Amino acid sequence: MHHSVSPVGYLRSCFKEKFAIPRQPQLAPAARGVLELLPPFDSGEAVAGLEQVSHVWLLFLFHQALEDTPRLKVRPPRLGGNRSLGVFATRATHRPNGIGQSVVKLDKVEAGRLHLSGIDLLDGTPVLDIKPYVPYADIVGEAHNAIADAPPAPIAVDWEDAALAQAGEQALRLGQPVVELIEQCLAQDPRPAYQIPAPERRYGVRFWDLQVRWHYPQPDRIRVLEVVREPA
Repeated sequence: MHHSVSPVGYLRSCFKEKFAIPRQPQLAPAARGVLELLPPFDSGEAVAGLEQVSHVWLLFLFHQALEDTPRLKVRPPRLGGNRSLGVFATRATHRPNGIGQSVVKLDKVEAGRLHLSGIDLLDGTPVLDIKPYVPYADIVGEAHNAIADAPPAPIAVDWEDAALAQAGEQALRLGQPVVELIEQCLAQDPRPAYQIPAPERRYGVRFWDLQVRWHYPQPDRIRVLEVVREPA
């Protein structure tokens, strides 16, 4: 039996590429986006009452990771990429139907638009459904997960003085918490766990319309080198 689904909207996200997106929601509270709803859900009727809710579940498609052949086992980045587990024991992006879920903070409700933070979704992500977070039902006090029992330990992040000044200027221009976004995302250490970074190697990623570059002066420390606006 096959079913077809259609997005209710698309996310306009601060994350313009997959690299450096936090691997779970809420790890970067400064990560923001706007969910733009499609007809007929953009009239305001579909979100009536949602202003009483602090968080929502998003069901979405990993639209850049869709695969024709299902994977039975995957290698989660959390385990260093060198240990395989059954796909249903992980939250890897390689899903049988490409479906993901995230609980995110709902900052503002408008007709046809939801302003969100704490997101972990790529720009352009198709959202299939929105459901209110219900604390008494969604919090399970005795729940446990021996595979991922705590968030990953953050890596230290510091700045070149010029890069910090650049980030501050861009934050004012965008009206976004750029410094916090960079620090919170890079603290998750986006490089593959098996990779030992050389100090001379430069890494980069796009947040909003910015190019952020950094290196690892030591394996357990990141230094932000540059934050520049991309050419129009």
